[in-house]
Amino acid sequence: MIAALDAELLSVQQQIDDHIDNHPDLKQDMKYLTSVKGIGKQVGSNMLAVLRGNAFSSPEQAAAWLGLVPREKRSGSSVNGRSRLTKTGPADLRAKLYLSAMTAIKHNPMLRIFYERLLKAGKAKMSALCAVMRKLVHICYAVLMKQQEFDPNYSA
Repeated sequence: MIAALDAELLSVQQQIDDHIDNHPDLKQDMKYLTSVKGIGKQVGSNMLAVLRGNAFSSPEQAAAWLGLVPREKRSGSSVNGRSRLTKTGPADLRAKLYLSAMTAIKHNPMLRIFYERLLKAGKAKMSALCAVMRKLVHICYAVLMKQQEFDPNYSA
């Protein structure tokens, strides 16, 4: 049973790869996405589907749709709870972005500096990691909108 499911999964992944390879614009967009350290083939194809399949007008909208924005818990002056992620959108893609963020912190100097700066500012490790996940979504959105590969030396 598990072997059959694994074979089916490989078949579907191959179909996705073939579809991307057969469409030059998708293939080019995939090249842009995978130019970001931390974004591999699987996360790239998922982000390609999300960012091209939805009409987001900003990277903030994409991050909100993926559930990577904080939800404040406040009520006047009496309740000041910790903010948490909204966790709307596809949980499986959030999990993949989590792993991508872990990889990006190790191999992408810009994101490592960003992560360490948040830790020094007193943020919890998970909070800083979620900020890196959100930053990855912003970067993916930018490389697709600008139609250029990721430039780690570009500063916004």
